[in-house]
Amino acid sequence: MAIEPVQHGAIAFIASTTADATEAQARLTKLYGGVDPEAADIIVALGGDGFMLQTLHRFMNSGKPIYGMNRGSVGFLMNEFREDGLRERLAAAVPSTLHPLRMDAHDAMGNEHRAFAINEVSLFRQSYQTAKLRISIDQQVRLEELIGDGVLVSTPAGSTAYNLSAHGPILPIHAPLLALTPISAFRPRHWRGALIPDRVTVSIDVLEPEKRPVNAVADHTEIKSVLKIAIKQDRRAKSLILFDPGHSWDDRILAEQFRY
Repeated sequence: MAIEPVQHGAIAFIASTTADATEAQARLTKLYGGVDPEAADIIVALGGDGFMLQTLHRFMNSGKPIYGMNRGSVGFLMNEFREDGLRERLAAAVPSTLHPLRMDAHDAMGNEHRAFAINEVSLFRQSYQTAKLRISIDQQVRLEELIGDGVLVSTPAGSTAYNLSAHGPILPIHAPLLALTPISAFRPRHWRGALIPDRVTVSIDVLEPEKRPVNAVADHTEIKSVLKIAIKQDRRAKSLILFDPGHSWDDRILAEQFRY
């Protein structure tokens, strides 16, 4: 959901490890000054989408808005890189709040794990054997058996990432929905997934886990040999992201749907 414009004072410039990003960080710090992230009012992240995702996780619940400038490859989450007029761009930027998915997982060793995902939570087969999964929504079984490479639950923010590559739907950023998308489904062969309300809990049980081991991934966090996971949007957790006017997430998602 959109939030009110925020005032920006002290800026922290952080960068990925690529040469383009670190050189940009040095130039911008010289132009505008810079403080440590802990003392900053706003974080300017220089890199690609992967670095932006790490940054959104790092500053989750900090109240610090993140403004990305592309010094990577794809840059879907980033604004165009320019050195001039940065403070004016920050003042005019459009803020949005992202509430992540929370994954609670139980593994074969009896351990419990919790991780957050801004893009998606995915389950993948761990071996040559296909995964066999049972999917429930709010404790009601909706799919007794999904056989394939796996399944993912995507937020609107992640719907243009791996979800789109798996032929899942693109979701408007403020839509109160999640995409439940199979990954190379073998049975049921013609099931293409589902759109579900973002208030529900998705539970996934791994069937025949010894024969068909499965890993779970929440963005960058991977849990090996899971037996069961529960996925739910956590409204108490939030990350703040900023886009230039006319280049907002809504604009990009609309543009993505008309690519050919």
